Amino acid sequence: MINRLLILLFTGLSILGCGSEENEFPIDKPYWDLNDYDNIIRKLKYGYKDDEKIPSFDDPDTRIVVEKLTDQKNFRVILEDRELGLKHKSEVSRRFFDDWKNMSDIYNLRDRQDKYVYDEEMLAVWHFGLGLQALYFKLNNDEILESADDPNSTKITNLVESNVSTMISNYLAYLDEINDEDAFTKEGKSKLAEGIDRYFISLVEKNPNANFSNLKKKSELLIKKSESENIKSSLKNLIDLIDSKNSDIKKS
Repeated sequence: MINRLLILLFTGLSILGCGSEENEFPIDKPYWDLNDYDNIIRKLKYGYKDDEKIPSFDDPDTRIVVEKLTDQKNFRVILEDRELGLKHKSEVSRRFFDDWKNMSDIYNLRDRQDKYVYDEEMLAVWHFGLGLQALYFKLNNDEILESADDPNSTKITNLVESNVSTMISNYLAYLDEINDEDAFTKEGKSKLAEGIDRYFISLVEKNPNANFSNLKKKSELLIKKSESENIKSSLKNLIDLIDSKNSDIKKS
């Protein structure tokens, strides 16, 4: 009887255990690398039947998989390492960016009432991407400046500013979720607002001279449309920050 129980226990643990098989999740690894992401994304996208539940926050047995998948330490441990070369980090960031794009539709499933089945998980993937992009575009711009004969030339300045504009446009896609806020749970709406508080505020703070006119306009429209007090409050704070930065620029 004891041997049977041990076998069952080992079998249960092996589902989420660390191993070399591609269908296992290496949860014991401190950080997931690019190869891990390739295998895990493939498993999550194609390794489950249509009616089978994939790893989620509300399942204590698989919660760790989502937490590891969306843990930003996985890319920050490399991209923020001062000992690594800029070109290497820029290439790694590009590959993580590609993986994130492949992750983006894993948790987009809706039910018959058009509600997101995995809204918090989907937003966690979004937040992973927002945090990654901040480093991805910075590394890309740093590489451009480092390789340029004249970093202050108009051509290089325009290229750097264009990259920042692209990042802002990518961030705007996150706000599109507010147009569909009825598809989210109460917890999902709070998490959606948290994304604005954390990543959009940081976006403006780190790029004070960028053109945020489209972001401000979109936020003003969405604040009228949203019925979530959390989301409206986050948008208002974002608008106020943009106005403050614009005021500082005019004074200087």
